[in-house]
Amino acid sequence: DGMVEDGAGSMDESMITGESMPASKTVGSRVFAGTLALESTLTVRATAASADSMSARIIRAVEEAEQKKAPLQRFVDKFASRYTPTVFALAILTAIFGPILSSEPWTVWIYRALVLLVISCPCALVISTPVTIVSAVSAAARRGILIKGGVYLEAGRTLKHVCLDKTGTVTKGKPSLNNITLTSPVAKDRALLIAASLAAMSSHPVSRAIAEHFATENRSTLPVKNFKALPGSGTQGVIDGSLFFLTNLNWLTSRGAVAPDVTAAFEAAHSKGQTAVAFGVVAVFAIADTLKNNSAQAISLMKKVGLTPWLLTGDNTRAAQAIAQSVGIDNVKAELLPEQKLEVIEKLESQAPTAMVGDGINDAPALSRARIGFAMGIKGADTAIEAADVAIMDDNIAKIAWFKKLSELTHTT
Repeated sequence: DGMVEDGAGSMDESMITGESMPASKTVGSRVFAGTLALESTLTVRATAASADSMSARIIRAVEEAEQKKAPLQRFVDKFASRYTPTVFALAILTAIFGPILSSEPWTVWIYRALVLLVISCPCALVISTPVTIVSAVSAAARRGILIKGGVYLEAGRTLKHVCLDKTGTVTKGKPSLNNITLTSPVAKDRALLIAASLAAMSSHPVSRAIAEHFATENRSTLPVKNFKALPGSGTQGVIDGSLFFLTNLNWLTSRGAVAPDVTAAFEAAHSKGQTAVAFGVVAVFAIADTLKNNSAQAISLMKKVGLTPWLLTGDNTRAAQAIAQSVGIDNVKAELLPEQKLEVIEKLESQAPTAMVGDGINDAPALSRARIGFAMGIKGADTAIEAADVAIMDDNIAKIAWFKKLSELTHTT
């Protein structure tokens, strides 16, 4: 980890925070080991050795969470481990001491010992219980839910809280163009064409969102000359002999007064937790991570089966509140680092059995500490899948409600 001493630009911190939108870095900004500079060179002074970096702390948090997790011992296994040897010993004693202490022949007492074994055997418990568990785990696998053990299936019925990561879990985890606001009398198609031409020259996630939106219209971009990245601000280039800019509000403000319409468009986007970028003073593009198609329905199903949903995210508060409101989540914790997510899980777990749902490395400690950790099987990082107890292979969080109903049915059976 380190601190920026010189330079400015954006960094992909998704490995640490799980958020798809890049973070702007300037002099004095904190930088995590393992993050990726997207635009320009930054001079960074190391402030933490590798053993004390955020990545190392995440690994330690996962290990400690595993140790803290209370082992759930199945009653039947404990019962059988003590009851069966006791009955077997009584049967042997009956066969040996019966004929010694009476005048009846050995065959009679051996027969009685066998009868004792048959009558005393807890077959209904010892055999039927694992068969039921295996059947339920197999049924879940057919529905795309991989459960790492019957103990997690058994614990599912007790869940009261379910904490969900935002990016890649409730949302698709990929920025997309949500809205275009024209702030000057120009054709929308023309504004999008020039903006997309500039955006296509950059690998920045915001630029990619604009370029990919334009690509869906099957149109060709215009050639760009003298393209230049403006670290931490945007891009510029010459198209058809004119210089165009694709920048943020701070860059526009630093160049002089900004029209009220432009400022209002930025404020409207920011109020919804979206990232905004201006094409000169002509148009403002709002980019944001989009919801999964069934997220609202999934939250509704969770509530119906008695689960209280929580949204835990490293994203800013406005973005988190906007997403939570759109899917029906009332409890929101935003701007959380991995260790802070773990603290929230521990607090909720002390009140009632709690599940964690996530897909990133930053979710691994919380996934490991929760009563049951659910990882996304498609977009989930290997570390998250390893730390979790259940993997949802199609990333459909609606299956969490089905999992709890399966657990209740299995327990009843």
